[in-house]
Amino acid sequence: MVSTLPLGLYIHMPWCVRKCPYCDFNSHAADGALPEREYVNALLLDLEQQTPLVAGRTVETIFIGGGTPSLFSPDAIRDLLEGIRSRLTVAAAAEITMEANPGTAEIGKFEGFREAGINRLSIGIQSFHDAHLKKLGRIHDRREAGLAAGIAREAGFENFNLDLMFGLPDQTVDEALADIRTAIGLNPTHISFYQLTLEPNTVFHKFPPRLPEDDRIWAMQQSCQALLADHGYRQYEVSAYAREGYRCRHNLNYWRFGDYLGIGAGAHGKITNAAEPAVTRTWKIKHPQHYLEFAGRPDRQGGRAVVPREDLPFEFLMNHLRLREGFAEAAFGENTGLPLAALEPALSECVAADWLERRDGIIRCTDTGWNFLDNVLQRFLN
Repeated sequence: MVSTLPLGLYIHMPWCVRKCPYCDFNSHAADGALPEREYVNALLLDLEQQTPLVAGRTVETIFIGGGTPSLFSPDAIRDLLEGIRSRLTVAAAAEITMEANPGTAEIGKFEGFREAGINRLSIGIQSFHDAHLKKLGRIHDRREAGLAAGIAREAGFENFNLDLMFGLPDQTVDEALADIRTAIGLNPTHISFYQLTLEPNTVFHKFPPRLPEDDRIWAMQQSCQALLADHGYRQYEVSAYAREGYRCRHNLNYWRFGDYLGIGAGAHGKITNAAEPAVTRTWKIKHPQHYLEFAGRPDRQGGRAVVPREDLPFEFLMNHLRLREGFAEAAFGENTGLPLAALEPALSECVAADWLERRDGIIRCTDTGWNFLDNVLQRFLN
């Protein structure tokens, strides 16, 4: 029985020019020339080992993340996408996103990436203030950040995202609003806007910078959200804002508890066996050198495990409740194989507390629940 859930493909490129002090992703500073050919070959071997898991299914979205994927050449990206299409069925209208930095070297490749088959860019701006960019350890400046969007459009990208952060060290509300105004002026189709957090195993966690007080961060968030809404950017997820018709399909699939293969160093995947149903999580070895050494050896390149049934309600809600749309009650059973009663008594308690609402077969966060999502999810933690 073939699953009817949408299927995505995530590809991890683990290298960057320099590790940012706030970054907890699996990224490593490049030391010399990238092993492009070897890594593309390893990715395709990795994919071949997983194709039996998705036999008969079509890939609807592809997302190339990192690290800094735009460090790779357009030729390498073209070879990768062609190799994927020779091994899997990819929808003709598939959304194919690649993360990119706005440094001069990267934006010079945008046209080549478009010709290679990328049809959506996600550009890591973070801020348009040079002082904040310096504190964040970014290697681009305000000028390059502003140029990137225009060059993306000139290269043929009608659909692109700008990544911005708020709650930066010593940032004021006016500075956060100025970042959003500048971003809106560049006319992206999508804006990711999220708060800087001090994650474990980062330089910022070990040596914390001076962050704004909570009241100022809250004011930044509220003011910037209002400005985005006034200019047609609808918040559809906790940190995602899009113009009509331009929500990120790949990330929507994550949040709707859809399926995705993960290839590359440190990549994760999720596949549903519709016959049981059962959800399997997969993961790959994190260090890029080890990933290359063990290419073609599934026993050494990663692992997989079935998610215990008692954990499925929390995993389902952790994703779905990030979305403004919430979820259809029927979708819970279709995705987990469990009755809606598995969410009780926490579901009724959250409705009574005005954190969740149930209406016309839909469950979603109220405004209060949306602002205190961690508290809502805590109620469902097994």
